[in-house]
Amino acid sequence: MKFISFELAGSSSWGAITETDQVVDLGKIMGGNLKAIIEAGKLNEARALADSAQSTVELAEVKLLCPIPDPRMILCIGVNYANRNAEYKDGSDVPKFPSLFMRVPQSLTTHMEPLWRPPESDQLDYEGEIVIVIGKRGRRIAEANAYDHIAGLTIMNEGTLRDWVRHAKFNVTQGKNFCNSGAIGPWIVSADEFGAEQYENMHITTKVNGELRQDDTTANMMFPIRYIIHYCSKFFELQPGDIIATGTPNGAGARFDPPKYLVPGDSIEIAVEGIGKLINGVIDEPT
Repeated sequence: MKFISFELAGSSSWGAITETDQVVDLGKIMGGNLKAIIEAGKLNEARALADSAQSTVELAEVKLLCPIPDPRMILCIGVNYANRNAEYKDGSDVPKFPSLFMRVPQSLTTHMEPLWRPPESDQLDYEGEIVIVIGKRGRRIAEANAYDHIAGLTIMNEGTLRDWVRHAKFNVTQGKNFCNSGAIGPWIVSADEFGAEQYENMHITTKVNGELRQDDTTANMMFPIRYIIHYCSKFFELQPGDIIATGTPNGAGARFDPPKYLVPGDSIEIAVEGIGKLINGVIDEPT
């Protein structure tokens, strides 16, 4: 089932989307927000209510918000597809462990809202990624149990300012955290819609202005979803509502010759099998 956070007539709520693209306002029925519902372990209850309750509004009438309001943690895995590791052309071996960095919520906008190209750089780039939303607390989670800790999946455009990821020797934080440089959404598809086979061979594409730029499957991940959860839980206690972006395939704009960075007026569409599409435009950051 697809769960959303949304705004309507100046008020925020959360709910589920029906097969006819209508919204069941579960915030009116259960209270709280989607993050709180996941934390309380009530997503199954929400799904049952959505199946029985009447829809209240058309999906097209609401403004979609970040699916998880104010996430506690946004983790991002870098260079996680084998083809992308080769894309760097640096002769490096396949890494033994995942690269990891973090983003802040203010760096991500929502579905159908524009990414901002900041005045500090003209090297805004796209990165289509599949995102895990954690549903159950865990530390040192075994790979065999990792899927049990997933509440659902969503999509991220893990937008990056390429020159700013090289401002320091050992980190990429600056280039990953400009305001509204990336996006997340449009919704969370609950984990009951997926099985091991889907997690391990899920198709993702990115198009810019209709041109296919990224096209791969999770079968080519160097560190699959179950391992990412296992690895991150060694040092973090993962908690419900935490977000993990799992890496982007090859084909980012920086890897073309010459590079194809995003400019105002561009449209980016990231599609993930079983989840849907995240669509954003690009503008210069408002002053």
